[in-house]
Amino acid sequence: MQKILVANRGEIALRIMRSAREMGIKTVAVYSAADRDALHVRYADEAVFIGEAPSNQSYLVVEKIIGACRITGAEAIHPGYGFLSENPAFARRVREAGLILIGPSPEAMEVMGNKLSAKAAAMQYNIPMVPGTEEAITDIGEAKKRALEVGFPILIKAAAGGGGKGMRIVHTVDDFEEQMHLAVSEATSAFGDGSVFIERYVSSPKHIEIQVLGDTHGNIVHLFERDCSVQRRHQKVVEEAPSSILTPELREAMGKCAVDVARSVNYTGAGTVEFIMDDQLNFYFLEMNTRLQVEHPVTELITGVDLVKEQIKIARGEPIQFKQEDLTITGHAVELRVYAEDPANNFLPDIGTLQTYVTPKGPGIRVDDGFEQGMEIPIYYDPMIAKLIACGKDREEAIERMTRAIDEYIITGITTTLGFGRFVMQHQAFKSGTFDTHFVQKYFTSEALEQDKQDEAKIAALIMQQLLSPAKTSVETQADVSSNWVANRREI
Repeated sequence: MQKILVANRGEIALRIMRSAREMGIKTVAVYSAADRDALHVRYADEAVFIGEAPSNQSYLVVEKIIGACRITGAEAIHPGYGFLSENPAFARRVREAGLILIGPSPEAMEVMGNKLSAKAAAMQYNIPMVPGTEEAITDIGEAKKRALEVGFPILIKAAAGGGGKGMRIVHTVDDFEEQMHLAVSEATSAFGDGSVFIERYVSSPKHIEIQVLGDTHGNIVHLFERDCSVQRRHQKVVEEAPSSILTPELREAMGKCAVDVARSVNYTGAGTVEFIMDDQLNFYFLEMNTRLQVEHPVTELITGVDLVKEQIKIARGEPIQFKQEDLTITGHAVELRVYAEDPANNFLPDIGTLQTYVTPKGPGIRVDDGFEQGMEIPIYYDPMIAKLIACGKDREEAIERMTRAIDEYIITGITTTLGFGRFVMQHQAFKSGTFDTHFVQKYFTSEALEQDKQDEAKIAALIMQQLLSPAKTSVETQADVSSNWVANRREI
């Protein structure tokens, strides 16, 4: 494997390319019209233009991705996350083209891509499940009957997809029919599949996920857990590893279950098994994400394992070089997703130009980003600007470092989730670990950011004054990658 095409953009494309470069592997970027000047395009050894800005004309066009491999000689494709990363049809097309997909088999993707077939696979190993239906339900009368058997409140969930779409909480039988219609309609619109199923609603849940790695030699290990309970619209904003509430016994039990779920589909590559945990510390299988996760850096920082390098080695047919007993947890890590969103306005996306963009530095700080000062945030894609990660010897130090890093992260021109991140770090529920997935609904209000905005403006002004003082001869706002402008761009 001498050359890898990264079928993605932004921070994850850069992150993959950096690990590949360390391994002596050449990289190919693909880019849309909106990303002509993007950092991942400039960093790669080669870049191929694949279409106009909308993803259905560029990043989601399978034949353009395959064609880019053909004209550059790339032997393998890393899909990152999002876009085509969990698309079994794409995985099959890659295989048919004689290329290597750095990811699991299309068969594993297909089973785990549907929540009902995933549950069926996991049940072979007696994995704990939330009480509910084991098949899709479309008949309203039958669905209502089953909901009464499960007991209200219940959760109606789309069998396909994720991100909270096609999901409805129903507290009473009187609301059931309306919410069932809405869930089916939303699932059909979002995923082209209106299949839904019913589960008992866990009222104060923690969202705990386990990172797994599997190779082609039958070896599967887990790399411990991440707590991803701080969410908005059922999507994660803050993640940490390890969890603040798991005992060693729970960690071992959940890890074994995650390995068994992966084994149920002969999983290869990096994947994440997701669980929901109630306030009595009972855990239940939710689903498996058959790709690298956005929050993978916190796992890397507590284990010392480069997950992208492991993905590449597994795709090359190499066995995993460590056993479960070799893996240990060192320290604690916290990640904040820095979105171009307005938390005070229901986290609605914001667009504009990064007029000022200064990233934090110092002990225990990692920033995975794909932008630099002066660049615009495109409206066509996910509004994430960066991932800010802090690690320390323990949870307290990691939170302290994250708070300091948020203060030093200066972004002007657009509204971001930095202020919300500071609110989370300073809230007693988060500090104590007693929060659940309803953190935003329980504690966060737009008023909570008013004083924070004033403090942020003062800190930003102070830091910019220090950076621009006469004693400074230069201002370093971003790693200089201008020397890596790609000379041989191509188009298909």
